[in-house]
Amino acid sequence: MDHTSNEAFKLLKQLNLHLELESKYQPREKGLILIESTAENDNSICPRLRNAKVEDLWSLTNFFGLGMETFVLAVNILDRFLAIMKVKPKHLSCIGVCCFQLAAKVVEEDCNIPSVHDVIRISQCKCTVSDMNRMEKIISEKLHFEFKATTALTFLHLYHTVVLCHSSKRKEVLNLDKLEAQLKACNCRLIFSKAKVNDEDMLYWRELVSKCLADYSSPECCKPDHKKLVWTVSRRTAQNLHNSYYSVPELPTIPECGRINESESEDSCEEMSSGEDSLGSSPPSDLEASFFFDNYQPRLKRLSFVPFVAMNNL
Repeated sequence: MDHTSNEAFKLLKQLNLHLELESKYQPREKGLILIESTAENDNSICPRLRNAKVEDLWSLTNFFGLGMETFVLAVNILDRFLAIMKVKPKHLSCIGVCCFQLAAKVVEEDCNIPSVHDVIRISQCKCTVSDMNRMEKIISEKLHFEFKATTALTFLHLYHTVVLCHSSKRKEVLNLDKLEAQLKACNCRLIFSKAKVNDEDMLYWRELVSKCLADYSSPECCKPDHKKLVWTVSRRTAQNLHNSYYSVPELPTIPECGRINESESEDSCEEMSSGEDSLGSSPPSDLEASFFFDNYQPRLKRLSFVPFVAMNNL
């Protein structure tokens, strides 16, 4: 009991500390209200563009296998920057990948941070390395290089740990993965970035969260985890893809007696595994797409493969 009390006291102390820091890292409310009131035809960032960019950040995070903290921090950096700067839609893609890179540098180990070239290639943001470097500098200066932010994920982890300190029986009910998936869905809605909740408004915001989760759990919702990467290629490249990538190379005939020609088998295997296009052709796994469904079961994928049998003398 004493150990539990000490742990709970430490957690509550951390909670109070983050409550004091929260306002420092929240996006400017006036800026978010301006975005919320912007019409789609205007040459400014509207809610739809912002939400779509956050879903792109979600897809990038899944593709590179980075953590939930990286995604939430990238959204925080994006919203804080959009709330203080008037941004044109044509610059949003570059800003988005820069926020993703900045968050990865803060959260991830160096060996897990994607290279700028890979991020540009996968996101197809139509900017150069120098463009990203300049934009990262602008974002960093405008946010005063303050990236280690207190976010909603910080409080979620603290609340979850505090509750488990008092009752371990709630562990199955309060599944952290499910709670994180629900928070991820809320991050894709601009309205939750400007939420400042007091006791009187708790029921109002709870209804908004419930509606958001209901929308995301509906089959009509196109979820980021279910999206496949769409590649924009030239006509010439498309013709080459039709001839090489989409066709399965013919394997050499296995002789009835004797060994197969080793050089032929090596060449054939190289043809099947070559080409960096495979990096962008694999959609996220169904396990990543679980979101917040209670009875989620991953679909079994049918794999198509060509067996290769090496036969010695029979």
